[in-house]
Amino acid sequence: MSRIWQVGFLMALLLMVALLWSAPVSAANCYVYLDGVGTVCTGEASQPTFVEPEPKSDSVLRHRTYARLSDLVNVYTAPSLAAPIARNVGDGFLYSTVQGAVESEGQTWYMINPDEYVRSEDLHIVSDSSFTGYEVMAQPERPFGWVLAPVHPSRAPGAEPEPGTPKLDRYTFFQVYEAVNVTEEDGEWLWYNIGGGYWVRQTFVSLVDVDAPPEGVGGNDYWVEVDLYEQSFAAYEGERMVYAGLVSSGLNRWPTHEGLFQVWSRHLQTKMSGAEGEVDYYFIEDVPHTMFFDDDIALHGAYWHDRFGYKHSHGCVNMPPRAAEWVFDWSGDAPNDLWVWVHTSDPHLYFDRHDPLVDFAGP
Repeated sequence: MSRIWQVGFLMALLLMVALLWSAPVSAANCYVYLDGVGTVCTGEASQPTFVEPEPKSDSVLRHRTYARLSDLVNVYTAPSLAAPIARNVGDGFLYSTVQGAVESEGQTWYMINPDEYVRSEDLHIVSDSSFTGYEVMAQPERPFGWVLAPVHPSRAPGAEPEPGTPKLDRYTFFQVYEAVNVTEEDGEWLWYNIGGGYWVRQTFVSLVDVDAPPEGVGGNDYWVEVDLYEQSFAAYEGERMVYAGLVSSGLNRWPTHEGLFQVWSRHLQTKMSGAEGEVDYYFIEDVPHTMFFDDDIALHGAYWHDRFGYKHSHGCVNMPPRAAEWVFDWSGDAPNDLWVWVHTSDPHLYFDRHDPLVDFAGP
């Protein structure tokens, strides 16, 4: 986001880089008691600011197995090639839920709906993303974010990484302590000080920063900010951030509209389809935790890809499944219909984050 500030103290003297790169943990409360006494620690762990949400025991996600169907596959009314054909799935981006498996005619058949069976060779079981984002237990003091593509950090803005510098993997969490603009051969880019004397270029990361409620949102209202520039989101209760993570919004061809909306329809799971007869045809069953806010555009869990932090959708705001579940359950008890603020931060610095090696995938 746009509010990146300069700070003058050296973080390398205060924090070990290994602590900065690892998941947030609790630490003892320490303070300077008296000059002659020195530092005193209470021994009690302080509440961490960022906490990974615990899996819900009653989550529908715990009991779902998803699969991608091959093109032009026949779906049979029984697990037999002699059974009547219920439908042909067509040619496109096709996903369903596996509800059971049976052995018949010497092969494995999967039931994808009542009285709908496909051969095991005609589908591929997929795993949804393990990324969740974080519950935010205290108002963040500085911008924070995640690494999008593996990167070796540098010792100075614009510098090449030194030999032996450890690699930061995708979804590595960090906080930002300083930011500077650097003019390079391919343009002007922000470089972020992530602590420990290390810097990364903005093209490798996605950030979240605290924002005030947009005009029209009440002081106690529940709302979600979707940042199309950073491909990130944050959930708020009034002015207090309570959750944050990454999203995948619409590709340039199918952009997610900017504006302030409210969720008008909610579904624990629903079917999504579109562009029938076109090259971008999709048919996805059991899309979890769907919250429509802009006509047929929704916040929802996306089990069919793990490209969060990059534009990747047909216009909807794709969320990691567990993050979508958290927002769905949290907003179900809201005093208002959930507000959704979609905007582009720092538009003059906008750069295309779509990975050209990965094709469009779903709503």
